[in-house]
Amino acid sequence: MKLSPNVALVVLRLALGVIFTVHGFDKFAGGIENTVGFFESIGISGGLAYVVATIELLGGLLMIAGLGTRIVAALFIIVMLGAIFTVKSGTGFIGGYEFDLALLGMSLALLISGGGTISVDNKLFSKQAEGVQR
Repeated sequence: MKLSPNVALVVLRLALGVIFTVHGFDKFAGGIENTVGFFESIGISGGLAYVVATIELLGGLLMIAGLGTRIVAALFIIVMLGAIFTVKSGTGFIGGYEFDLALLGMSLALLISGGGTISVDNKLFSKQAEGVQR
């Protein structure tokens, strides 16, 4: 096992997972009604605030563990595209959507690569993949 690419994926998963977990937690802890109100104020269904907050909170925790990495990464990509095109696109790059774009890129990298060998995904599904060259 070559360690450095796998350690790099852990670092990427941890950073992305912590960021999304904190953002999701903040949406619920700060009163999800505030996020619902914000969504409605920009013309988005308030119910979508619950979906986004849940993806961020639970998805972030799953990403940290490396469980369902590709699925969670795809959900993060959808959330980031939504944020960029509905809220951030008019704010410009610097101080606008640059952070969202970085999170999108990190998510895309994990969608492509998966969680790596140091992940729950690998522990659960590696026996099924034995004999199949990765």
